[in-house]
Amino acid sequence: MPRVAFDALPNTARLWVFSAAGPVTGAAAEALLTLVDGHLDRWRAHGVPLVCARDWRDHRFLAIGVDEAATGASGCSIDALFHALRDAEREVGTSLVDSARLFWRDADGVVQGTDRPGFRAAGAAGVIATDTPVFDTTVETVGAWRTAFEKPARESWQARLLPPR
Repeated sequence: MPRVAFDALPNTARLWVFSAAGPVTGAAAEALLTLVDGHLDRWRAHGVPLVCARDWRDHRFLAIGVDEAATGASGCSIDALFHALRDAEREVGTSLVDSARLFWRDADGVVQGTDRPGFRAAGAAGVIATDTPVFDTTVETVGAWRTAFEKPARESWQARLLPPR
């Protein structure tokens, strides 16, 4: 049983979060998700189809989960996923596998992203405060994606990048 609906994955499923440098919308988003779905439909570890799914949020965040209780991802299968996403980057014109960006939701509800120095500067300028929603792209399970991916900065590891208040 390969790709399933994301809601069908258990909270314990392993997860990788990929973030787009800029918003991916319209035809570019459709192309990206078509490429990802095609890869997931064929994704295997040692010839065994992986029970996997993807979720797409805020025109920026792609989550790919694998139910390792059913089928475990191997190093080679994970490498193949990253290779497929690098190919997709060229297709849609944005980076997805660069994990150096930090993201927050601005006062208008729009997701913003920058590097660590930019995040610190935004915090020093008051653009990001302890109550600003931030995104934790380091979550490693589907359960964490569902419950802890977006939270106030004060409850996140990113809080240490903000000036003391």
